[in-house]
Amino acid sequence: MTAVSFCVGDAAARQYPFGPRTRDINDLGNQFVPFHAHLWDLLHGKADGGWLLNWQSGYGSSFLPDYGTYLSSPFAPLVALFPRHEIDLAVYVVTVLKIVTAAVAMACLLPALRPGPRWAAGLLGASYALCGWTLMMGSYNTMWLDGLIAFPMLCLVGEWARQGRRQIWGIAVVALCWTANFYTAYMATIAAALVLVARLLTDTDPATTNRARLLAVGRATVTTVLGVGLTAPLLLTIVKGTKDAYPGRHLIFHALPWSDLLMRLLPGTYGFTSPSTYIDTTALLLAFALPFHTGVPRRVRAVWTVLVLVVAASFQWTPTHLMWHAFATPNGSAYRQTFVLSGIMVIAAWLALAHALPHPKALACGAGVMGLVTVGAVLGAQGGLSGLGTYPLLVLGLIVSCGGLYVLWRAGTAGGATNRWRIAAGVAVGVLVVGQVGQLALSNAWIDRKRLAAFDDYPVWGQRQNWQSATIASVDDWPARRTDPGREATVGNDPLAVGGQGAQYYSSLTADVYTRTMEALGDGWTSHGRSLQSLDNPVTDVIFSVDNRLRSPVDPHSSHIPQTAPPAVVHQDVPPLVTVRQTPPGKFGTSPFLNQELLLGSRVYTPGHISLTNPQGRPVPLNAKGVYLTPGKRSAPHSTYRLTTTCPAGTGVYLWAPDFMGNVRVPGHNALVWRGALPSHRAPMQGLGKAPAGGHVTLLLRAAYGPSTVDPDGVGCLSLPMLASAEKRIAAAAATRVDVSSDGISAQLPAGSRGTAVIAAPDISGWSCSAGNGFHPGRSYLGLLSVPLGADSTSVSCSFTPPGLHLGEAAGGASLFGVAFVAAYGWWRKRRRPSVEPGGPPDPVAPPQMPEAAGI
Repeated sequence: MTAVSFCVGDAAARQYPFGPRTRDINDLGNQFVPFHAHLWDLLHGKADGGWLLNWQSGYGSSFLPDYGTYLSSPFAPLVALFPRHEIDLAVYVVTVLKIVTAAVAMACLLPALRPGPRWAAGLLGASYALCGWTLMMGSYNTMWLDGLIAFPMLCLVGEWARQGRRQIWGIAVVALCWTANFYTAYMATIAAALVLVARLLTDTDPATTNRARLLAVGRATVTTVLGVGLTAPLLLTIVKGTKDAYPGRHLIFHALPWSDLLMRLLPGTYGFTSPSTYIDTTALLLAFALPFHTGVPRRVRAVWTVLVLVVAASFQWTPTHLMWHAFATPNGSAYRQTFVLSGIMVIAAWLALAHALPHPKALACGAGVMGLVTVGAVLGAQGGLSGLGTYPLLVLGLIVSCGGLYVLWRAGTAGGATNRWRIAAGVAVGVLVVGQVGQLALSNAWIDRKRLAAFDDYPVWGQRQNWQSATIASVDDWPARRTDPGREATVGNDPLAVGGQGAQYYSSLTADVYTRTMEALGDGWTSHGRSLQSLDNPVTDVIFSVDNRLRSPVDPHSSHIPQTAPPAVVHQDVPPLVTVRQTPPGKFGTSPFLNQELLLGSRVYTPGHISLTNPQGRPVPLNAKGVYLTPGKRSAPHSTYRLTTTCPAGTGVYLWAPDFMGNVRVPGHNALVWRGALPSHRAPMQGLGKAPAGGHVTLLLRAAYGPSTVDPDGVGCLSLPMLASAEKRIAAAAATRVDVSSDGISAQLPAGSRGTAVIAAPDISGWSCSAGNGFHPGRSYLGLLSVPLGADSTSVSCSFTPPGLHLGEAAGGASLFGVAFVAAYGWWRKRRRPSVEPGGPPDPVAPPQMPEAAGI
């Protein structure tokens, strides 16, 4: 049911793999699919780097934290079973498998809480797995779906703790859930603890004393602590990597109107910034009917109704909002924990069904509550949340749900065991199933279409990526030099997707030192500094040993211009990855041209002096911040500014305008796009051709989409002969041999080398280096990794250990010792427990079953 509902919805939206529309929306295309492609390479032994160090992204980045954030799910290795060029299909199949597994986990949990009809457990399992959170967020944030699986599994661990059994299995389940995705597992753990408390409060067994309740909580706590402790080697590297990451943006939580939360309970709604609280109408009707269902014990009704309301209210209060999100408001949707509310409502729906089929009066009251919810949502919700099918789906779903549940109630009470009522009950179940599949599929299709229109989208693997990967493979000479996939990227992690070793790197864990170093050199980024772009610049290519660079046409997916030929390869002579420098560096300033020269060790730029005139031909004055302000307009004739400068004839003209949004072109040539909108987007330095014979350069700047700025020192004139001389000087004293591994780099140096060995990799935390005098932490050379050389140093060697790994190994070892102690103590108690003699205590009374006529 779950797989059919999800896939039918995608097919109705004509979305990949069932239609021409891409499903690679936002971070799915930019991050998650490329990271899975890199995992494919690792599993097949074809990656540059290993499990600790990624040589393909960001000129060398820590990989273990990325692995724990994006790829540590037990489902992720399944991508290795698919062809490399079918990586999008592999990720889609993994997504469907995760959603189905969540349905299975919930369908197994529900009868463990209280016996009931299996068909209903399956129906509600699908309701949970395809809740609004899954359709809205989880389906394209693949790693979060492990939290969807974790919630019912952790609830089952709580049941084992309550019953005092399977503690070792419980520890293993906790460890598995936290390894798969710690972020959503954290939320699921909090929710499972609340469910355990509710179960203890509603347990009326005379043997369940307050002491027994405290022991159950203690067992659950020990199980959770030891399970999480086993994941410490991975978890602590992620925590440390997060601390070392570029800070991104700081957000303040603002609660939405309650009417928005109520509107998102309905089918066929869409809203990225509001919680997707939807579960299908049958499950929602049962949950709303629970407080009125007299067949359910009063304490159960009260506790679970209060629990649902408390969890919903916690979404709207800042302290509890922060608690759900590990005390940091997330970048993006602020309601990422919504799946736990859906899970608790599904459990409430099960309790309303498993005790006894709800009386028509209870169903009527539940339908009345749904009516009030709908009215409140319509009157107060912000516009744009509901879709064309929201209200028809709701009305039809209510009719189907009320009718099907009423027939089942009649079959269980008035019909007895006659064949007529058995057939009627079977038809009712079938109608409920068809109604649920249709509502889930249509809701998924609506969200697919809305999401594609709202977010940036990227192409699935096609001819362009085939050409890029084949071209890179034909010229790549790593580790002697690097090959950059190019400035005209297909996705934000092109090196992981198509190969090479470029500057591009998009991760939540992008190191602060790397972002700031590349920013100082004139690079651009998006996602508030965590998605670095390729910097197409000859000077930085010399600095980072990039000898081959792809120049691809504009991506046809975004430009609709067909690509009819493979990308071109531009070759440049560059030194190897390890060089020897003599002059101690200074500090970076504000000019990227001077910063590049400082890191290069040679003067190669002539500054250009800018004058800027507005569309009316009048000079633009500098503002209070010392920059030119261009208030952009959408009309081209009224937003084109003229920039004039002088450069030595034949030099390369480079413009640095990090906060400019618009197009820049030399008259008579095609325009280049600048996408600067600080602090979210930073435009990189770009070349605009060579200065003409007279040295007078004119650039036309068309500002768009609001105010932009241009720095008065934003033009540099690059002398390629001077750069070539600098490259030869550096190469003459560079390493004679360089070897890289999955966790380090080593190099042989010319005899008599003095000064500092500089490695063309960012000085991220975790490096230890030696030049014959023992291993010491790596040093920073203007943001690059460096090693001071001794008097007789002929080689350097650096190894990388992700920060937090050794502490995590110690914590994991202690937890493993704790698991062994728990296992030994359990074995000892079992040996001491006396065996039950014949005539001993009777078996516990089985809980009441559903009426036979309805137990299909």
